[in-house]
Amino acid sequence: MTGLLIAAPSSGSGKTTVTLGLMRALRNRGIASAPGKAGPDYIDPAFHTAASGTACLNYDPWAMRPDLLRANAAAATADGKALIIEAMMGLYDAAADGTGSPADLAALLELPVILVVDCARMAHSVAALVRGFAGHRADVHVAAVILNKVGSDRHESMLRDALETTDMPVFGVLRQNASLQLPERHLGLVQAGEHGELNAFIERAAVHVEQGCDLDAILSAARSAFPRRSNTDVLQLKPLGQKIAIARDIAFAFCYEHLLSGWRKAGAELSFFSPLANEAPAEDADAVYLPGGYPELHAGTLANAAQFKSGMTAARDRGARIFGECGGYMVLGEMLVAADGAGYEMLGFLPLATSFAVRKRHLGYRRVRPLDTSFFDGPLMAHEFHYASILSEGDAERLFDTTDAVGTPLGAAGLRRGQVAGSFMHIVDMAMVP
Repeated sequence: MTGLLIAAPSSGSGKTTVTLGLMRALRNRGIASAPGKAGPDYIDPAFHTAASGTACLNYDPWAMRPDLLRANAAAATADGKALIIEAMMGLYDAAADGTGSPADLAALLELPVILVVDCARMAHSVAALVRGFAGHRADVHVAAVILNKVGSDRHESMLRDALETTDMPVFGVLRQNASLQLPERHLGLVQAGEHGELNAFIERAAVHVEQGCDLDAILSAARSAFPRRSNTDVLQLKPLGQKIAIARDIAFAFCYEHLLSGWRKAGAELSFFSPLANEAPAEDADAVYLPGGYPELHAGTLANAAQFKSGMTAARDRGARIFGECGGYMVLGEMLVAADGAGYEMLGFLPLATSFAVRKRHLGYRRVRPLDTSFFDGPLMAHEFHYASILSEGDAERLFDTTDAVGTPLGAAGLRRGQVAGSFMHIVDMAMVP
C-alpha cells in the first residue's frame, strides 16, 4: 500500500489546506490519490473529493473496527492510488478514553506521517516540538515536516538551522498566504457545496504546495508505507433496506461514504433525492435515510416543501423504514425552531421539538446499544456533534441506550414509532464483539 498521513501538532495548523493542495497538485501531474479523513469529520471529505476527483473515505480509529480500516485502505489503493489521509486535531489527540488518535491510525495502517507545523509564532523552538512529536511513540514514524505559515527568508533560515539538530527532513516551506483561508460556521468549515469559488481555491492551494514542497520526496515517503495485504470482504453494517432512498443536498450532507459503500456491497440499491429541491424519495424505496447536515439553516424551505413532505408521508404509510440522524432526526420531528426564534413545522413523524435558538454544544464519541432490533441488531459506535436543544420529546419508544467514550452512562437517546426512528447519534460502525 502506498500512502501517508498528513498530521499536525494541533488543530488550526493548516493541514487541510496543505492536504487539498497536495491532492490537486498530484492530480495535475496525473497521479491519482485515494483521499481519506481520520475521525468523524463529514465536512473535510467533501473538499478532499473535490480536490482529488475520488470519493473520500473516513478512517476513524476509535469508532471503526481495525479490520474495516484495513479493508477500506486496501480497497481504496487496489488500483494503484496513493492513500492520503488527513488527520483530525493533533497527531496524538484522542477520544476521552485516550484511544483513537491519528497516531493510532498511522500505527495500525503503518503509514508514514508528514507533520505540518504552524511556524507563525515560532522560531528555534520548532526543534523541540518536532523532536518531541517524532520520538513520542516508537510505532509512529514521522517521516518529515512541512513548515507552514513562514513569514520571511530570515524566518525560514532560523527554522531550518534549528531543525538541523533533529535530522528531520523538511519536505516543504509554505509562506503566509491570506488567500488560502476557508470560511467557517458552527460545525466547522462552510460546506464544499456552498463554496462558490471552490475549484479556484483548490488550484491556488495546489500552486502554493507545488511551489513550496518537494512533491517527489513526499511521493517517495508515501511509497515507504508497508505493503499490507488486507481482506476487503469485511462484515459491514446491515443496510436499512433493499432499496434505500437517501436525502442529499446542503441540508443533508453528513453521510459516511464507507457506510454507503458497505450497503452497496451487501446488495442494496441506493437512490438520492433533494428535500431542498422539493424532491420526494423514490416511490419503490423500502427505506429512507435522512442524514445530518444543516436543516436549521433551511427550515423555512423544508417546511414549505410540499412534494418532499407528501413523498415522505407516502413512504411511511406504505411501511418503508425511515431513519434520521441528527439534522435528519430534527426534520422527522414536529417543530424546528431556527436561530431567529421562528418555529417551522417539520414532518411530524416523531413527537419531537428542537431548537437552534437555544444553543448548547453536544460533542463526543458514543457507545450505542439498540433497545430493540427493528433497525439495528447489535451494539454500535457513534459520535454526537450538534448545537440544537431538545424542547420536548413525546410518547414514543426510545431507540438507544448510550454511554460516552469512557463508559459513563448518558441514558436513552432517540425515538421510534413503528418503522420511523431517529436520534442525534451519527452511526459510524458496528462495535467489536468481545
